[in-house]
Amino acid sequence: MIVVGITGTIGAGKGTIVNFLVVKYGFKHFSVRNFISKEILKRGLKVDRDSLTAVANELRAKHSPSYIIDCLYEEALKTGENCIIESIRTPGEIEALRKKEFFTLVAVDADPKVRYNRIIARASETDHVSFETFLANEQREYSTDNPNKQNLKKCIELADYYVENNGTVEDLYKKLEKIFDYDK
Repeated sequence: MIVVGITGTIGAGKGTIVNFLVVKYGFKHFSVRNFISKEILKRGLKVDRDSLTAVANELRAKHSPSYIIDCLYEEALKTGENCIIESIRTPGEIEALRKKEFFTLVAVDADPKVRYNRIIARASETDHVSFETFLANEQREYSTDNPNKQNLKKCIELADYYVENNGTVEDLYKKLEKIFDYDK
């Protein structure tokens, strides 16, 4: 059993990596975003990037910097199968996962304009923003000294594998096969 954590910038391809691992290798998927969204809906709030960030930061401050990830890791362990935890965003989460068995971290990034075009195309509830808002949201999540808040820069630096995803989906799959094709 392995647990793969996925980190990366907004629109870089985290979901595409998840889909690849689920379809090609049969991984089970656990999503930080879904975990937080359930909490947001319980509170009667709108699911958008601001509420996702605020509720996640609040949960981490109340419990621990790794609270969300710890919950998802425990769920993953119960399956006994290879699992993915998508959207790791704080160094505290990575530090906690590094103390557990079976963990490896993959980071994905791409040029901001490429990523913005991707989020416009996917059109999720958090993606209806201008390019300026997109950049501002990312800047807010990119770097901080607060262990309870997002720090994508540090998370990417802590990754076991880094994937640049400026090309096609097929290009990304080839890069992922080099990481995950254990038989070669």
